[in-house]
Amino acid sequence: MSHMCLMYSGRISLRVCFMFFTVMMSIIITLLVNLFIETSVSLTVVVPGDPIVAHVGSTVILPCWISPAENAEALEIRWYRHDQFNNPVLLYNHGKIQDVQEESYRNRSSLTLRSDQSGGLKDGDVSLRLEKLTLQDEGSFHCYVSGESAYDKEEVVLKITALGSTPVLVPKPLDDGRVNISCKSSGWYPEPSITWTSVDGRVLHPGGSSHNRGTDKMLSVHSWTAVSRSDAHLVSCSISLRTGELQESRIDVQAIVSSDSSGPWKALFFTFLICALLGLVGLILYKYRVKLTGKKPAGPNCEEGTMDKLGNKVVEDVNIEELRQHAVEITIDRERLHQDLKVSKDCKIVKASPDYNHTGEEFPIQLCAFGAQRFTSGRHYWEVELTQENTKNYWLIGVVKDGNLTARDRSTFTPFYGFWFLYSDGPRGFHINTNPPVKLPLTPRPERLGVLLDYDDGQLSFYNVTERKHLLTISSRFSGSVVPLFNPGAGDQSELRILDCPKPVYAQIHKDIRT
Repeated sequence: MSHMCLMYSGRISLRVCFMFFTVMMSIIITLLVNLFIETSVSLTVVVPGDPIVAHVGSTVILPCWISPAENAEALEIRWYRHDQFNNPVLLYNHGKIQDVQEESYRNRSSLTLRSDQSGGLKDGDVSLRLEKLTLQDEGSFHCYVSGESAYDKEEVVLKITALGSTPVLVPKPLDDGRVNISCKSSGWYPEPSITWTSVDGRVLHPGGSSHNRGTDKMLSVHSWTAVSRSDAHLVSCSISLRTGELQESRIDVQAIVSSDSSGPWKALFFTFLICALLGLVGLILYKYRVKLTGKKPAGPNCEEGTMDKLGNKVVEDVNIEELRQHAVEITIDRERLHQDLKVSKDCKIVKASPDYNHTGEEFPIQLCAFGAQRFTSGRHYWEVELTQENTKNYWLIGVVKDGNLTARDRSTFTPFYGFWFLYSDGPRGFHINTNPPVKLPLTPRPERLGVLLDYDDGQLSFYNVTERKHLLTISSRFSGSVVPLFNPGAGDQSELRILDCPKPVYAQIHKDIRT
């Protein structure tokens, strides 16, 4: 009886073991199937390992893609910052860009290709394009991609830089025979480093440095050092970012010390002598100037050029046709256009962008456009239309030495630094850019302005074409290439239009007779 009971219990145990084995296999198979399904639908987001570096005001691409590549057109793509998941930089869902967006990125963000070889969303490329970068854009951006059963996200770091203005060097002789040189520049981010070197590459020790942050978070830098003729001949001040970008200026120390060794009275005597010689030369050239402009040359101004201003006096008419014999075609150089200016397709019309927000009451003197033509000799004439539907009250027209086109500090827009121009500042009147500026009583307000550059004689003349009157002449010495300078100002939305000058009538008749 006991043997039969043992056999019976063994059958039960075997059956229980078989059932347990069956249940465990089912669980294992289920887990493997689920694991296979999860693996097959998972996605992986990939971004660059290094930070992306871009300039203020530029456009940047933040790369992000799915690996292995798969079609992302049906997925949710969300770019957001910090913990702003519900207030994204950009949201793509249901096959289109959604209107839910952080306001500061509206009209500045879009999906784009990370390279020319990319297939876009169909290949899983979900890269972000950001335009008109500001310092506030610096930091982390999250790339989040989500499907029905899987999602992934990665972080892209964006670093913003701003290359400042060309350093302005100002020398000041000291009583001990040395020269203290001050180096100033503005518009930097992040904080740059300043290096003083001699012409032979030796590093000079600065006397001190300072950094000031403006309301726009941009940095202005100031450094100074004292040197003697035995220390260095040429001294350079170099301001650089960690990216390797830099701005540099040089100054001849020996020339400064030599020129100042005799004291201010000697400099005053030579200044007076030069002014007297200029007046004598102007008198000798009287007949030639009458033939060209109908005006007497201006009395010399002994600072940074001379000018001829006529104000409200009754003057003789100018022979515009004779001026137009020197007419040249002028166009705007797109490659060197200020980022807040708009230019027409034919490069003849320039005006401020509607998005440009001018702060302060001063004329936006750095809002410049430059001519594509360079002049190194001869006479060149062009005309600018200042009245279309409305009279334009804000403008700046003149010439600049090629190579000085990156100046940003207002103090550098003077003849000493290669800028010569006349500007209209609305109700504040007309000025030329001497230091300090000279205000001119020009009436009536010019509707069309003529400009004559006489490179060889060192004269820049302005004419009221409509009234056929000579307004003023700025005299200086030009060196190197000189290019036309235009600025539409920011006080009105009217445009500056460069005109194609008509050929003089008598010149055309003479041409017909010869043919």
